[in-house]
Amino acid sequence: MTLAPSTARTAFLEQAAQRILITDGAFGTEIQNFKLSESDYAGTLGLAKDQKGNNDILALTKPEVPESIHRAYFEAGADIAETNTFSANRISQADYAAEHLVREINVESAKLARRVADEFTAKDGRPRFVAGAIGPTNKTLSLSPDVNDPGFREIDWDHLVDVYAEQVHALVEGGADFILIETVFDTLNAKAGVMSVRKVEKELGREIPIMMSMTLTDLSGRNLSGHTVEAFWYAIRHAKPLTVGLNCSFGATQLRPHVKALSEIADTLIMVYPNAGLPNELGEYDEMPQTTAGLVKEWADHGQVNVLGGCCGSTPAHIAAMAQAVKALPPRRMAVPETATRLAGLEPFIMAA
Repeated sequence: MTLAPSTARTAFLEQAAQRILITDGAFGTEIQNFKLSESDYAGTLGLAKDQKGNNDILALTKPEVPESIHRAYFEAGADIAETNTFSANRISQADYAAEHLVREINVESAKLARRVADEFTAKDGRPRFVAGAIGPTNKTLSLSPDVNDPGFREIDWDHLVDVYAEQVHALVEGGADFILIETVFDTLNAKAGVMSVRKVEKELGREIPIMMSMTLTDLSGRNLSGHTVEAFWYAIRHAKPLTVGLNCSFGATQLRPHVKALSEIADTLIMVYPNAGLPNELGEYDEMPQTTAGLVKEWADHGQVNVLGGCCGSTPAHIAAMAQAVKALPPRRMAVPETATRLAGLEPFIMAA
C-alpha cells in the first residue's frame, strides 16, 4: 500500500536544514502555577473520581490553561507545540474514571495546539508544528510488577497497540503533524507505539511521521528496560523516525555523554529536551534559564543537536534563553553510518562483515 507522503515532514526537514529548531518546555509544572482546584479540573463532566492532577482533561474543562501555555512557549521562540496529552490514554485515564473521554481529550488538545500554532505562523510566515505527545503509560510490557512472579504482565502487546492507536487516531484527527512517542522507559512499549502509528497510517492511507524520545533511569545511560542509548536506537531505527533523542531523565550536564553517543550514530535528526537540572529536596527545579541555555548550547557548539527544548522544571523563560543561545549556530549534520547489521539486546551488537 502506497501512503500519501507527509507535507509536514518535508516542511520540518526544510526548516531543520537551516537552523536548530526549538520545541517547547514543561507542561505539568506550568499548569501547577495556575493553582487549580479539583473543581477546575473536573468541570461539569460528573466523573466518579477526583480529577486533581489530571492535566490532560483540562482540554475539556479549562482549555484556556493549556492554550495560554502553548501561546507562552511560541512567544518564547518555540517552533513545535507538544500536545498536553502525555497521559491521555485508556490505561492512564482509568485512574480518573475518564477512559471514555480519551478520544475527545486528544482531539480537543490537538485542535487547541493546532489553532495556536497556525495563529503564530500567520503572523510571521514561519512554520510552526504540532507534535501529538504520547507518554509511556503506567504499565510496562517488559517487566513484571510482581517480584514473586517475573513472568507476569499487567498488559499484553495487542492491548497496548490498541490503546495507543486510539490516541494516535484522535491526535491526527485533531491536527497533529507528528506523533511524539516520548519518555520511553520501556523500549517494548515504544515499539507498540510505532505499531499503533503504522496501523493508523494504513487506515488513513497517509504517512504519520514519528518522533521518539528515550528517558534514562540511571547515569550509566540505560532506560528502565535496560537498554543503552545505542541499543535503543538500533531497536527502533526501522521506524525511520523524524527525530530521535532524549528527554526528562536528568539535567543537561548528566545527559552530555549520551547525547554525544546518539548524535554520532543516528541517521536522523536529534531532539533533546532535558529537565532544568536536578530537583532539590522539595522536588523543585532551581536551575535558571541562562544556566540551562548555556549547557544545551554546548551540544550545539559541538554539532550534536537539531532540536532543543525543555522538560520538567523548564519554563517559557528557559525556552526563550535556549532559542537566543543557539540562534546563530548551525544545526547538526546527520550521521552517515556504514552499512552493517546492527542489532540490539540490552547492549548494541554490530555484526562483523
